[in-house]
Amino acid sequence: MLRVKGLTKKFGKKIANENVNLSLDEGEIGVLLGPNGAGKSTAIKCILGLLRFDGNVRIGGFPASSSQAKSIMGYVPEFPCLYEMLTVREQFEFIVRAYKLDREKTRTYAAELIDRFRLTEVVDTLCRDLSKGMQQKVSIICALLPRPKLLLLDEPMLGLDPHAIKELRQLIQELAEEGVAVLVSTHMIATVEGIWNKAYIMRKGKVISCHRKEEMIGMWAESLERIFFAETESYDSPWFAEEEIHVAEPSSANSQKKAQSSGKKPNPAHAKAPVSHPKTTKKKKGKKKK
Repeated sequence: MLRVKGLTKKFGKKIANENVNLSLDEGEIGVLLGPNGAGKSTAIKCILGLLRFDGNVRIGGFPASSSQAKSIMGYVPEFPCLYEMLTVREQFEFIVRAYKLDREKTRTYAAELIDRFRLTEVVDTLCRDLSKGMQQKVSIICALLPRPKLLLLDEPMLGLDPHAIKELRQLIQELAEEGVAVLVSTHMIATVEGIWNKAYIMRKGKVISCHRKEEMIGMWAESLERIFFAETESYDSPWFAEEEIHVAEPSSANSQKKAQSSGKKPNPAHAKAPVSHPKTTKKKKGKKKK
């Protein structure tokens, strides 16, 4: 359903995404994890066709920028983007007309979602007067009404109450059972525990690993949080060099570099020169002018 190959996005000289590869089949629930600034939201916006990029993205076999691809996608942004002067009911009616949906069937589906997310009492309230959590619920329902085949969720749990989080988790699983591919980008790892099939870990604009739940064993299969910290925690240290990542047994030539970067003395058997440490000098206090 979703195929991303070599996605690269630059903002001037800054590389936000570098050679990102992702894939999701029908009925798969993928999670996109990474620290702040890892490039998760940028990657999702590129998939949606909201940003220009280098690489190839296909959705349901169609290019991401095509009308065919856009018609089968649903998107929940990190921050709700609603028409403030429309009521909740009018917001849903706008989606019906924009996507040219069957009115009766869509209204029935909307009523079901309104009930599940406990929005019955605010359907005639202006969107600008809703709380952040309620706006998020409306945004989620708007994405679901066209019944997309690919659903992209960027931090969907932010602002939601425990009941809404439970309902959204259940909905994601139901959609997957119906064949919908779902990609969730989130920092709230606990909210997607137990429902994911594939996890992509991002760091500094790159996908550093991909894990399939069925391939994990023991405690790793039960804890997405454990996988996340194992992949990212040590790499965030300024004492780790890029070339050391994923190197099991560094060669003797690299051992000295590793020792220097960690501040340890090198092994005399391999060292040809003493370890050099950065010089630190104290700033001289300037004389106060009279």
